[in-house]
Amino acid sequence: MNSVLEIKGLRAGVDGHEILHGIDLLIRPGEVHAVMGPNGAGKSTLGAVLTGKPDYEVYGGTVSFGGRDLLAMAPEERSWAGLFLSFQYPVEIPGVTITAFMKAAVNARRRAEGLPELKAPEYLKLQKERMALVKMKPEFAKREVNVGFSGGEKKRNEIFQMAMLQPSLSILDETDSGLDVDALKIVADGVNALRTPETSTIIITHYRKLLDYIRPDVVHVLKEGRIVASGDSSLADVIEAEGFDKF
Repeated sequence: MNSVLEIKGLRAGVDGHEILHGIDLLIRPGEVHAVMGPNGAGKSTLGAVLTGKPDYEVYGGTVSFGGRDLLAMAPEERSWAGLFLSFQYPVEIPGVTITAFMKAAVNARRRAEGLPELKAPEYLKLQKERMALVKMKPEFAKREVNVGFSGGEKKRNEIFQMAMLQPSLSILDETDSGLDVDALKIVADGVNALRTPETSTIIITHYRKLLDYIRPDVVHVLKEGRIVASGDSSLADVIEAEGFDKF
């Protein structure tokens, strides 16, 4: 089976300080992988490097995304190719409505794929369908992006963005941080609704709770910049019971 993402020997960090010390990871279509670890382990660094955050530097290794050299691609090219990052702390964009923001994003990806832009009626039909899929109220489309949103509303908006862009690989970077049970279920229900045999997900988290709602195929323990253990979903139960000091 072809891989969606293949990482070999990835070394990366910030300002010459190496944080990731040789990451190997293989993700196939349809798989959900959870990357767990304590604070400072390098989990968010991994997400930042994969999505091309400018502050981060790659010192070695390779990353193949859908058969392409991910590290040679600009951040926007990675997005157009089907990579999506759900932020731990989604940013507010005053003065820009969700409809305007998403229409621009959807059409930018369509242009990159050589497809015609969606006209307003086509776009609004798609938006209505996707908002219903993630149980988002239609009136949210008129609101400014994340401005005045609760934590749960911001997360639902992130899942709506996933539904609109239909990425082949979604990275959820500690998206469960600070959320109550209801907000966790919002995220999980959306991710599960969007899951297909062709799409894959990386869940970056400290805790098992989100994994009670989104069952991963593979769980990895990232500690001090290295993957020190991998296993099936039961590994999350071991972490919950014994902590990261076990590894």
